[in-house]
Amino acid sequence: MPSSKSDPAVPTRRTRATGRVTLADVAEAAGVSPITVSRALRGERAVAPELVERVQAAAAALGYVPDPAARALASSRSSHVAVLIPKLSNTLFVELLDAVQTSLVPAGYQTLIGVTHYDAAEEEAVLRSFLAHRPAGLIVTGSDRSPAAEAMIEGSAVPCVRLMEVGEGAGAYSVGFSQKDAGRAITRHLLDTGRRHIAYVAAQLDPRTMQRGEGYVAELQAAGLGDRVNQVLSAEPSSMALGGALLERVLREAPQTDAIFFCNDDLAQGALLAALRLGVAVPARVAVAGFNDLPGSDQMVPPLTTVATPRREIGRQAAQMLMQLMRGQPVETPHLDLGFQVVKRASS
Repeated sequence: MPSSKSDPAVPTRRTRATGRVTLADVAEAAGVSPITVSRALRGERAVAPELVERVQAAAAALGYVPDPAARALASSRSSHVAVLIPKLSNTLFVELLDAVQTSLVPAGYQTLIGVTHYDAAEEEAVLRSFLAHRPAGLIVTGSDRSPAAEAMIEGSAVPCVRLMEVGEGAGAYSVGFSQKDAGRAITRHLLDTGRRHIAYVAAQLDPRTMQRGEGYVAELQAAGLGDRVNQVLSAEPSSMALGGALLERVLREAPQTDAIFFCNDDLAQGALLAALRLGVAVPARVAVAGFNDLPGSDQMVPPLTTVATPRREIGRQAAQMLMQLMRGQPVETPHLDLGFQVVKRASS
């Protein structure tokens, strides 16, 4: 008489509306209870090795993939960390994400990546979707967001670390550097080279870009040059093409300009290429500086002066801080300032 138990070597699927293989299917195929399947797949030592082998064989044959939402509901825990960034086309955030994931994956966590495109409503939608899955932790970019987004983060009780800025206040956690101080430092370098008509040229106009502009203004005022502030601000996405166009605009509208601080290296790189094409001598006619020390900046003609930001270390340290929070461990420095470096090259 044939056995009533399914042979894991010849698994069958139950008929259901979704067609999804469930934990119950694996239990039936392996001839064990669903709780045994759950424990075996979690690697609990209480399950006999031969049962673990049988369950794993049935799961593999059926193509079973655990449901993280169901697991989170059952245990109130998750192995996922939600990471929200503004753009994936920006090398800065790609490097940051790589550092976060490199730190989290060996510890048993997987990342859910959400892209907000610098849009408050889009960020709220991404947060609402991710928090519904009860992630173990959350990493967001910056501290400036809508009241609705902040309320969702606070109401979720999910540990959260903010990137790229250094915040303040009890109960909050951040890893980054002072964008304003960095803006002051690169402006001070241009002043130290003898420049007195310095323009700040920015695109995208996200909060960190504006903070760099605040640093530029503060440093000019400290040097007694507050009346020479010249900020050229564009809401367009930052790009090399836009950088070239903005260089031409500045030199046309303010020909006395002898230095330009661009808010990002891609703008500055485009400006250097446009200067070559137009025959504008850099730095003799106008000095050019960027921000973030993106790949290729050291290979420009001339090599680009910029601010090097420790984005990989920010990602690594943020992941480490978040893991401490997720494990209920104390964090010695809740607001970690990793600083920055002015990289002086031939463009200034």
